[in-house]
Amino acid sequence: MIPKLSPLQRAFINGFQGGFPLSERPYRQVGDRLGVAEGVLIASIQDLLAQGILSRFGPLFDAERLGGRFTLAALSVPEAAFDRVAAQVNALPQVAHNYRRDHALNMWFVLAVPSETALQSTLNLIRAETGLPVYDFPKQREFHLGFWLEIGETGALRLRRLPPREREAPEPLDALDQSIVAATQSGLPLVPEPYAQLAAQLDCSLDTLLRRLEKMLRTGAIRRIGAVPNHYRLGLRGNGMSVWDVPDDRAIALGEQLGALDFVSHCYLRPRRLPHWPYNLFAMVHGIDRTAVAEKTARIAALLGSHCRQHQVLYSTAVLKKTGLRLQFEPAPP
Repeated sequence: MIPKLSPLQRAFINGFQGGFPLSERPYRQVGDRLGVAEGVLIASIQDLLAQGILSRFGPLFDAERLGGRFTLAALSVPEAAFDRVAAQVNALPQVAHNYRRDHALNMWFVLAVPSETALQSTLNLIRAETGLPVYDFPKQREFHLGFWLEIGETGALRLRRLPPREREAPEPLDALDQSIVAATQSGLPLVPEPYAQLAAQLDCSLDTLLRRLEKMLRTGAIRRIGAVPNHYRLGLRGNGMSVWDVPDDRAIALGEQLGALDFVSHCYLRPRRLPHWPYNLFAMVHGIDRTAVAEKTARIAALLGSHCRQHQVLYSTAVLKKTGLRLQFEPAPP
């Protein structure tokens, strides 16, 4: 059942999936814009999180711009072992998201780790614990990532693209930066002065904390700060990972065309894993149901034309885990 949102909750979600202020009293600042008191807004966000309408609220980090590694991986899990394997995979803090999909490779999850060494160690651990081969699909090229979900007064949903933005070159994180990431990757405190509370926790000044967060926004280490809607909970029940086999010498040009489509939320070039997996272009498509997704993937097929040798759409049938990035930094060498 799709939840009924108050006008305040809808206005907050529509307006603040990014751009949440870096200021001493950000909830008061946003509340003033929405016409409510600070405490009312905080209670409303708490309710959205408690209902699962928001997956989380706070900074969205880019693991690679933080100096880490971020990859997609898949397992082919026998049905009798599915629940056991899901519990083993989900127990790892390195696993940010995990989905069941209707394919022989039926479990797909994202790993966020601080280094290539940590990535290989985690993949080996999953192989050892589950007794199954792990298929790793690291990003080779990113064509598009992200969308803004707008909710109409009647509950109708619309996806709005996030335009690309210029980012400064990333900088190595120092110990304070790493502490800030660790303290905020699960979300911002729901208190009147969240940044002051974090600054006290991290033993730094409020001004220093805000400057560090602003720097991470400029470099793209933080993609944005705001609400992360649970699109499945809000009614986008058709979630298809479309995968395409196109010639390698055309993959980048075609990926750029796919990434420019207004209904594609994520688009990447990833390696094939022959003979089991011949696909190299991945494009995530959302809709209210599978019919809507099928219509959109038909448009992709028409765009690719004869360059597409084969394709599939892997639909999400269950969300097994969705916590967002939980990067555990490795200690600096002595």
